[in-house]
Amino acid sequence: MRKQIVAGNWKMNKDYVDSELLVSKLLEQYNHSQTEVIIAPPFTSLLCSSNLLKGSQINVAAQNMHFAENGAYTGEISAGMLKSIGIQTVILGHSERRAYFNETDTLLAKKVDTALQHSMRIIFCFGEELADRKSGNEEVIVEGQIKNALFHLPASAWENIVLAYEPVWAIGTGETASPEQAQDMHAFVRKTIENKYSSDLSSEVTIIYGGSVKSTNAKEIFSKADVDGGLIGGAALDVTQFTAIINAF
Repeated sequence: MRKQIVAGNWKMNKDYVDSELLVSKLLEQYNHSQTEVIIAPPFTSLLCSSNLLKGSQINVAAQNMHFAENGAYTGEISAGMLKSIGIQTVILGHSERRAYFNETDTLLAKKVDTALQHSMRIIFCFGEELADRKSGNEEVIVEGQIKNALFHLPASAWENIVLAYEPVWAIGTGETASPEQAQDMHAFVRKTIENKYSSDLSSEVTIIYGGSVKSTNAKEIFSKADVDGGLIGGAALDVTQFTAIINAF
């Protein structure tokens, strides 16, 4: 049975003190649901968040990492550094990393390989822009992003991969993606994986949705057959909203 996951991506928000406060509030309100909960604070708050959540059912992920083990990469963080403070999960390929930092499929494939070499779990993000959706090329774009970064992997590697579909056109644009559109793309992705590997593997891959999920729409989105949870942005910074999303299952 596929794992249900709600992951909160804090992005570049919350300093050390604010992070401690947010994690403490989350622990107070979290009611130990069967859904796996993950938070992804900024790098400066990873250790304190991990320490505060030790012994709880909430996991901590990094928002990014470099493909190199070490070296002259000023401002970057390696997989080994993350593992040394107990971080086992990393988000790769987020739409903002692709758009603002020019991360390509080729680069992401290298990051994926490094993360897997360190036995890390990956939340791999992908999704089309508004122009792609309007031109009807959304499936071509999504298929390419997944194939180029992940289809060189053996089937066994997929037990450490969670997919996160982000329709970039539905995030902060005024456009809205319907639960049906989310389901259609998730089903397409699952079929794409089946065609490459097997129906058994595709049926086991967790695919979460990252298109402006809120407490008001989470239940309907999560009710779709191929939607296994959400990658939450702004709503993850509001404990009441975030816990409502977790409980939407």
